[in-house]
Amino acid sequence: MQQVSSFQNQDSGTLYLVPTPIGNLDDMTFRAVKVLTEADLIAAEDTRHTQQLLNHFDIHTPEISFHEHNTEQRIPELIGKLKAGITIAQCSDAGMPSISDPGKELVAAAVKEGIPVVPLPGANAGLTALIASGLVPQPFYFYGFLERKHQQQVQELEQLRNRSETMIFYEAPHRLKKTLKVMAEVFGDDRQAVLARELTKRYEEFSRGSLAEIIAFYDEHQPRGEYVVLVAGNPHPDEEEEEETGTPVEQIDQAISEGLSTNEAIKLVAKKNKLNRQELYKQYHNI
Repeated sequence: MQQVSSFQNQDSGTLYLVPTPIGNLDDMTFRAVKVLTEADLIAAEDTRHTQQLLNHFDIHTPEISFHEHNTEQRIPELIGKLKAGITIAQCSDAGMPSISDPGKELVAAAVKEGIPVVPLPGANAGLTALIASGLVPQPFYFYGFLERKHQQQVQELEQLRNRSETMIFYEAPHRLKKTLKVMAEVFGDDRQAVLARELTKRYEEFSRGSLAEIIAFYDEHQPRGEYVVLVAGNPHPDEEEEEETGTPVEQIDQAISEGLSTNEAIKLVAKKNKLNRQELYKQYHNI
């Protein structure tokens, strides 16, 4: 077990994880401004976007890009700088680093090397939406972004269908309608949900109702802004589990009829019934 009781007398630099506002610049903390000002280098998801934030707070710390497309290249470089004693502040475009944003691989590499990692508290869209949603705030299950393809979304949501906790998802405006319809397909039209858009901004808005009601609303209104989608948990998960009937082969056929490919359906049914996937594959194809 690795344990670091104190960061004093460290030869290396420190990696600070700095949350940034999700819309309203007034949500920037004094400590976040101080850390960004005093750091030797800022590892930013988009340097142009972060530069606007730095300009607003009169911060002149140099930046380096660190995003999902250059992670493999950047991590050894950033770890090398930290080992050399350079202090780095890592931030994403908005919200908490590593939460549906870059950061987790860098944190893991720093921890492995014994480099101090210091997280700052700050803005997070999921929790901000949750506490104002009116849904049960805890326990909750944070998922973030679903996959984009229909069959993949169905498979992901099937795994979540019986969770009793409030579930938190993120979605972009151009994919919102499609995602809501897949949620209704898997969770049912009556499942309660809350959509939060443009959090902390001038046009902040919450939409509450069943999935069917929310879908009907967005059939007549164009989605705008980034969304947090909160879905109520299943109040009767055990009862719904009991409704799974039929042989594994029949369950595969049912899953295929709901939109999954044959291989995805076999994988899903094997997991639900705790069966060997290869054996179930052979059984289904009469091999």
